[in-house]
Amino acid sequence: MTSTVPASMTRTAEGSALQAVLLDMDGTLVDTEGFWWDTEVAVFKDLGHPLDDAWRDVVVGGPMTRSAGYLIEATGADITLAELTVLLNDRFEERIGTDVPLMPGAARLLAELARHGVPTALVSASHRRIIDRVLESVGRHHFSLTVAGDEVLNTKPHPDPYLLAARGLSAAPSRCAVIEDTATGVASAEAAGCRVVAVPSVAPIAAAAGRVIVESLEQVDLVFLRGLITHQH
Repeated sequence: MTSTVPASMTRTAEGSALQAVLLDMDGTLVDTEGFWWDTEVAVFKDLGHPLDDAWRDVVVGGPMTRSAGYLIEATGADITLAELTVLLNDRFEERIGTDVPLMPGAARLLAELARHGVPTALVSASHRRIIDRVLESVGRHHFSLTVAGDEVLNTKPHPDPYLLAARGLSAAPSRCAVIEDTATGVASAEAAGCRVVAVPSVAPIAAAAGRVIVESLEQVDLVFLRGLITHQH
């Protein structure tokens, strides 16, 4: 976890119950979920194993240990999880290059959160090396804190990443708004006790009590996020 939380960023505007906004990365802020599948297909092709498109929904949004482990088992590829992790990260870095495409509405939302001094964290199942590369495009300055999948013992769908982020921002999980694009990420945030906005990217996300589902980040702004927390208190 990396953190740069100035004292002025530990409080939101007076009168708001919202204490922090926690955002997923792949498929939520940056349009990279398809890049991951392309990477997995390419790496397994090199290993002599074609991937079934039906597996895409199984591996989307999960930690690399889970998705890579599943694909090794499904294909019977003769490679260890550690070896495959290196290959996937290397190929993904090549794939994204230096210009990572943002999801519609992402730049506007991040700018609005920064303008109003809302403590904001990036919480991703991707490894630190990938997060740091993506932050070169997205802008590290937008986040008070970032949590990577290889920095927690139990990553998504466990609650640990979001609990760690909330604690790092001195925020109560129940007063954090989380934005996620996959069922795995939503499960993680809800298990942590956060209020979740789901913006499905590759696979649909089922409706559930207390869960808000929108089609795009363009439908999400600070007033919207503050309203979510206000309504549950």
